[in-house]
Amino acid sequence: MSQVGSVDVEISVLLGRSKMPIQQFLRMGRGAVIPLDSGEDDQVWILANNHPIARGDVIIQGDRIAVSITGPADANEFFAAA
Repeated sequence: MSQVGSVDVEISVLLGRSKMPIQQFLRMGRGAVIPLDSGEDDQVWILANNHPIARGDVIIQGDRIAVSITGPADANEFFAAA
């Protein structure tokens, strides 16, 4: 498979975003809750090396959390929301 098989890709799943003043963030302690801009049933973003590649749904399987890919990501939509 040549050199492609040795390339590492970091996969991340973005559940949501939040904006707040840095002073509020610095005052947060253990147990603080950060509200996100997404709801329980909203799709998540799947990122490869911090670039959006797909959308998905969170699935809970027993004590494990997984993501089911539902389709490709729209990079314009991702960056517009930032």
